[in-house]
Amino acid sequence: MFSQNMIEKAVRLILNNFVYKFAVTAAQAVAASATGVHAAITDTGVAQTITASITDPAVPRNITATTTGTNTDVKAISPIITGTNFFDQVITETLGPFTVNTNETISGSTAFKTVTSIALPAHDGTGCATSFGWGDILGLHQKRETQVVIDAFLNKTLESTDATVVGDVDEIEKNTIDLNSSLNGTQVDAYLLGGAAS
Repeated sequence: MFSQNMIEKAVRLILNNFVYKFAVTAAQAVAASATGVHAAITDTGVAQTITASITDPAVPRNITATTTGTNTDVKAISPIITGTNFFDQVITETLGPFTVNTNETISGSTAFKTVTSIALPAHDGTGCATSFGWGDILGLHQKRETQVVIDAFLNKTLESTDATVVGDVDEIEKNTIDLNSSLNGTQVDAYLLGGAAS
């Protein structure tokens, strides 16, 4: 027969190893922005590599690219983002491609802590411009083979629809959470159940 003390210790051990809290402050959980990382870059007819005037997200988040201007100048190109993850390791992600002749936003799924370089291929004409920002996907701080949300709160209000979470035991930047509600500059709290921590 196990004592109550032993049972309580076992429960705490299980919870400590598999249940964890993820929190983002109101100042960090700003709304998605199409231009937060870099303002619109006008097409020049040749490929461009951008390394200046880049703003990092406040916390690891996914990166977006948005075309504006003459939609018939939009080409099915795929910008490449280079930066670092939560552990300050260098990572890259290829976005897109864009839909030909369509102004739109394409979103990555990798959580970038910093952006150091943007490789932007040429579009079909110089009437098009491309800006870069961040979306609503937040990077988690633990690598887990599986990630399951128990509860998620935005501005201390329980989300009625479960957040979308992704787990990856190898790459921290692929462990992400996306609340059903759009981020709006209010606090995010989530309680997750994860397996096979790394």
